[in-house]
Amino acid sequence: MGILSWVIFGLIAGVIARCIMPGKEHMGIFMTMILGVVGALIGGVISTALGFGKVSGFNIYSIAIATLGAIIVLFAIHKIRALKQL
Repeated sequence: MGILSWVIFGLIAGVIARCIMPGKEHMGIFMTMILGVVGALIGGVISTALGFGKVSGFNIYSIAIATLGAIIVLFAIHKIRALKQL
């Protein structure tokens, strides 16, 4: 995929992940896009390791993998912020 496709793909996955797992993060559109791209990378690595496939294009299956990866990243962010408050 090209860079513009990754930007749009990351934005879609990041928005879906933030809707599924809301929190007190004050992320703008750029950070939401970064969240989706990082989620796609992490989700792709995990799903490939488990034998489910990888993020292979702009389709529903890849968006689902990227969204799950972004949810994992959001979960990690929530836990790190909770530890900082202790």
